[in-house]
Amino acid sequence: MNKLSPTLDLDALRSFVTGIECGSFALAATHLCRSTSAVSAQLKKLEQQCGAELVMKKGRGLTLTRNGEIVMSYARRMLALNDEVQFALKGELLQAEIRIGMQEDFGESLMPGILGEFRRHHPGVRIVARVDRNRALLNAFDDHALDMVLLWQNESEPRKGRSIGQSQMVWIQPPEMEIRSLLARGEPLPLVMFDTPCLMRAHAIDCLNRAGIPWRVVFVSHSLSGIWAAVQAGLGVTLRTRIGMPASLRVAGSVLPTPGRLGITLEQHSSEAEPRAQVLLAQLMEQALLGVK
Repeated sequence: MNKLSPTLDLDALRSFVTGIECGSFALAATHLCRSTSAVSAQLKKLEQQCGAELVMKKGRGLTLTRNGEIVMSYARRMLALNDEVQFALKGELLQAEIRIGMQEDFGESLMPGILGEFRRHHPGVRIVARVDRNRALLNAFDDHALDMVLLWQNESEPRKGRSIGQSQMVWIQPPEMEIRSLLARGEPLPLVMFDTPCLMRAHAIDCLNRAGIPWRVVFVSHSLSGIWAAVQAGLGVTLRTRIGMPASLRVAGSVLPTPGRLGITLEQHSSEAEPRAQVLLAQLMEQALLGVK
């Protein structure tokens, strides 16, 4: 018989998560109505159960170790499920309205699964969803027309959203296009792009300019579906991630310079009506993104 893995203590996980969110375990102790020594003991217990150090000092604050990051990625979900069980036993169904926005890449490929899963478990929560481009979503979020937004991270415009990962950008082309031959003839690379402002358009142009590759924009679209249609029609190449990429297209590979990675961020307004619903929905978004980075 295989030896069972140690069962992680949920109270210890709660102290761990609260300590990191508060920036100190002394503040976490106050928040949890426990002594600092009790919270510290729970952290040590959790590290023993995990067989690894989870936290280390950084200046006057705390930072997660690599193992701590792994545990944190699961801890919030485990605590949310525990709380959900307790609420269900007490007959406290989630009742709320959440207005969410997603960048088009996420909306077309991830939203149906995320919302379907959430709806099955929380039928009392009304979801109002909007799929749009980054700037439009941020404007709506800043105007409090949206409660939470999932979008690409703009490094030149720092915000207070939570980074939940990165996705590799890739050059996407029609299967029949011979990019190497086209460039060898001195022809500019035909680009299919969003109109400005667009993060990926800016990345594409900067990347090609640094590599000394001539280019020209041959097709401009206001929607992601228009981008995919134009590339499928053989008009040119686009720069996106693999999220939502049609199966009929292919990645260009090493013939073009590596464009790097793009961060994914989640911004949320605090919800007085039903914060649990937002937490659970955010966790579903993070889980859905794990397999597509």
